[in-house]
Amino acid sequence: MDQLNSLGFAKAPQDTRVVVAMSGGVDSSVVAAQLKSEGYDVIGVTLQLYDHGAALAKKGACCAGIDIHDARRVAEEMGFPHYVLDYENIFQEAVIDEFADSYLAGATPVPCIRCNERVKFKDLLETAKDLDADCMATGHYIQRKMGPTGAELHQAADGTRDQSYFLFSTTQEQLEYLRFPLGHLASKEATRELAAKYGLAVADKPDSQDICFVPNGDYASVIEKLRPGSAEAGEIVHADGRVLGTHEGVIHYTIGQRRGLGIGGLSEPLYVTSLDVDKKQVIVGPKELLSTRIVPVAQVNWLGDAPLMSQNEWHVAVKVRSTRPPRDAILRPISETRLEVELLDPEQGVAPGQACVFYDTKSTRILGGGWITKRA
Repeated sequence: MDQLNSLGFAKAPQDTRVVVAMSGGVDSSVVAAQLKSEGYDVIGVTLQLYDHGAALAKKGACCAGIDIHDARRVAEEMGFPHYVLDYENIFQEAVIDEFADSYLAGATPVPCIRCNERVKFKDLLETAKDLDADCMATGHYIQRKMGPTGAELHQAADGTRDQSYFLFSTTQEQLEYLRFPLGHLASKEATRELAAKYGLAVADKPDSQDICFVPNGDYASVIEKLRPGSAEAGEIVHADGRVLGTHEGVIHYTIGQRRGLGIGGLSEPLYVTSLDVDKKQVIVGPKELLSTRIVPVAQVNWLGDAPLMSQNEWHVAVKVRSTRPPRDAILRPISETRLEVELLDPEQGVAPGQACVFYDTKSTRILGGGWITKRA
């Protein structure tokens, strides 16, 4: 049989085993149901990532108790096996602890990227191989296309759902094994229509919003629980050296923040421009101090066809925040894993700990990315 099936294998769907990473939400449920209906040998796997007692009451986050129940129900409805793996310890070590430590170091981390990189696409992917699966499928909105040198990562067809910012650290080896069946869909409504078509109970389930272990987006209270005594008081200092007030802990502030600074009566609007953890200082200043043109990037994952060091400069587009569109930039490699990004138009609020993701300027392809570090 030379003709490839929808997952790219030269064999019948029933002879193709696929592990589907099921969070209990509508996206991964549709992937599992669709592949099962196409005749594939589907195995659903859900990761229990953190304590059920704390998670059960919280809607709008993935991998909690109610989501495990929903994933299991989809598997029962569609008639394929489903396993729940306890990854609490791995998740604590690989994601939560680093989140707390980097926040305490004055960075603004993105734990969802680390979860994909260190848990879902590493440990879970190895589990899929142990189950003799031909590939692993997820409900992410991103596209995998075959290029002249192998699998390529491309933005989702629906730009409003595109998750490329959170998946830049996917390695070439992982990309060869992964599949993203929803990436070509034009809208989230199309996904919900498929869920209704397959009769899934989760068809109208709301999307997850916050970071799964951070209820209501309250980072500071989570950090204080994880690292008791971490919220030490200090000074709020203007960039010109004036002490403007006091704060209850650097962890309550992020770069670019304007509201809730607790310093009233000033004629100019002020923004958090940097955090000095050692001195326990929150430095504030006018908006123009937030403008950044040169961005140092470390832990680079490069997905281009030619080696990163094969050129002195790469003209690309980059995203320095998940919510911002890609902007024209020049990459200047320092080593295989470090480079400097020059933004052709300065960006405001570029924060250490955030990701910087690289895009091809002539196509939808993602060329990799890395982590923004503090300037020396």
